[in-house]
Amino acid sequence: ALCRACLALAAALAALLLLPLPRTPTPARTPALAPRATPVHHAALPRLRPDDVFIAVKTTRKNHGPRLRLLLRTWISRARRQTFIFTDGDDPELELQEAAGGRVINTNCSAVRTRQALCCKMSVEYDKFIESGRKWFCHVDDDNYVNPESLLHLLSSFSPSQDIYLGRPSLDHPIEATERVHGGRTATTVKFWFATGGAGFCLSRGLALKMSPWASLGSFMSTAERVRLPDDCTVGYIVEGLLGAHLLHSPLFHSHLENLQGLPQDTVLQQVTLSYGGPENPRNVVNVVGVFSLQQDPTRFKSVHCLLYPDTDWCPRQGDP
Repeated sequence: ALCRACLALAAALAALLLLPLPRTPTPARTPALAPRATPVHHAALPRLRPDDVFIAVKTTRKNHGPRLRLLLRTWISRARRQTFIFTDGDDPELELQEAAGGRVINTNCSAVRTRQALCCKMSVEYDKFIESGRKWFCHVDDDNYVNPESLLHLLSSFSPSQDIYLGRPSLDHPIEATERVHGGRTATTVKFWFATGGAGFCLSRGLALKMSPWASLGSFMSTAERVRLPDDCTVGYIVEGLLGAHLLHSPLFHSHLENLQGLPQDTVLQQVTLSYGGPENPRNVVNVVGVFSLQQDPTRFKSVHCLLYPDTDWCPRQGDP
């Protein structure tokens, strides 16, 4: 009887082992988005110095007065040694060269705002950065305010030897372009994210060196022709479409295409770049108060600068009328 009981128990256990296990539900797949920039603090990274960063400001001859004078008086005055101005014409009075510490580069590109002219300037910017030996390349336009301390803090979280491409997309989806190769006889479709040049973007030296076959010594121009897109799009095409690296989306870069008034006032001084609306949208500026009136400072750059650097000699002192 005891043996029969043991056999019955063994049979029951065997039946349990043969029962199918419950299935674990498979998580739903989320659509691909531009990866967010999530800085990782590496204790082993060497301390990043201001002179490790190459800031390229793209401008044109007609903006030497109205735009560059404002930049030279504000943020460039705090980042003169790391800032290089790329333009398309010489300054006849040499005032710009002197104020910029001799770091004004005439690209000899066309002053007409065409795709080819924009790519010509970016090509010169890239070559000058490679020649400089610096660790980071950051491109901005002449309607950007750069916070040098915020920029240095952001870049310090990444290794310049890694593939780092930081910026802000102007679209909420990858751009789709037609890639022409083999003399234009073969055409394929390519999709990639790009950081808008109007908000500024940064490239690590490690990634910039990998871009060399498609960007150095005038190659940038011929690469741009393969996709028939402007300079900032071409950078994204090389990084993502050709090298397989990825744009890291940072919300700290801002262009005039955004609603700048919607930026919370208590976060303005922590941003890396700011901008302002043009004549068609003059009210699109960041919201800062207490320094200059909107009539005195229509771009709000002087107000931002005096809040960041109240010791500036032309900033109003507390208690001044």
